[in-house]
Amino acid sequence: MKNPRAGIAGLMFSAAALIGLALSESYTDKAIIPTKGDVPTLGFGTTTRPDGSPVRMGDTTTPVDALQRKARDLQKFEGAIKQCVTVPLYQHEYDAYVDMAYNIGQGAFCGSTIVKRLNASDYKGACDAILMWKRVAQQDCSVPGNRICWGLWQRRLATHKQCLGPAG
Repeated sequence: MKNPRAGIAGLMFSAAALIGLALSESYTDKAIIPTKGDVPTLGFGTTTRPDGSPVRMGDTTTPVDALQRKARDLQKFEGAIKQCVTVPLYQHEYDAYVDMAYNIGQGAFCGSTIVKRLNASDYKGACDAILMWKRVAQQDCSVPGNRICWGLWQRRLATHKQCLGPAG
């Protein structure tokens, strides 16, 4: 029998989810601009330095420091979820939603159909709403053969599967 959903205040992003998120972001020891017009990122996709200032071209890191920074970055996204989600969750759901908030931003996540459905206790509908986030600019990333953002669509599919859990 599955454990009951837990109150959101008692949940924390799991170590397994942290490693999965880090792997999906890729690693770079030097600051890069991943996409034209984007901001510099470092390590596993971090955009801020330890002091809170933006990453600058020329900044460097190590794998251990980058993973520790990623874990600190995730705390603010966990805080956002704990402010806007009012229903209990399974750990796998919580991890999926932290990943989404991290990827689309706190404001976008809290104002999303995902959260509206979730707070109405439509758990499957909330997981399915992850798949609504399939666009980059005007590009539909779910179109097979897409060369611009196919990786984003693969990430959405993986997050959706994680959200649905073992039975999904």
